[in-house]
Amino acid sequence: MIIAFNKPYGMLSQFTPEPGSSYRTLAEIGFPENVYPVGRLDADSEGLLILSDEKGLPTYLLEPDAAHERTYWVQVEGVPTMETLAVLEDGVMIKGRRTLPCTVEVLHPQPAIEDRLPPIRVRRNIPDTWIALTLTEGKNRQVRRMTAAAGFPTLRLIRVRIGGLHLFSLNLGVESWCVLASDHRRALLE
Repeated sequence: MIIAFNKPYGMLSQFTPEPGSSYRTLAEIGFPENVYPVGRLDADSEGLLILSDEKGLPTYLLEPDAAHERTYWVQVEGVPTMETLAVLEDGVMIKGRRTLPCTVEVLHPQPAIEDRLPPIRVRRNIPDTWIALTLTEGKNRQVRRMTAAAGFPTLRLIRVRIGGLHLFSLNLGVESWCVLASDHRRALLE
């Protein structure tokens, strides 16, 4: 069984709470027994999270050698230039390691995304921009570290695609989930 979940802000991608943490966990949602997250989204990230009881799925979806793409919509502070996008695409140094090449584009038109609770910080004199960043690897807080290294801090991060499975094709509201039908399952695994 493979489940797609639209993870909200402020929820850990795990069933067990962290000692002293105020973050919610997946245990609140009521998933079927014996499913586990395939990969992670930080508590302050949102969007498509896959859960499954299939043993080989994590390796297939997460190994960088498999080059299974994941796309994130990232709201950054400022307006990145073409040169900045090229720097991100080529890879940036994070903790002594260069990230793998990726694809980055400014979203045109800028998406109308429902406000998050709590809202992101807003600076009247500094605009923000939504970009799409597609990776084949997923190190801890990688997207946030990449945009920060390029001089454009992440304000909001939403994973919108894994493989060929798009969050918006599932029509899942925030904090909703579904078991993938055969067509969505194929899209995920492509």
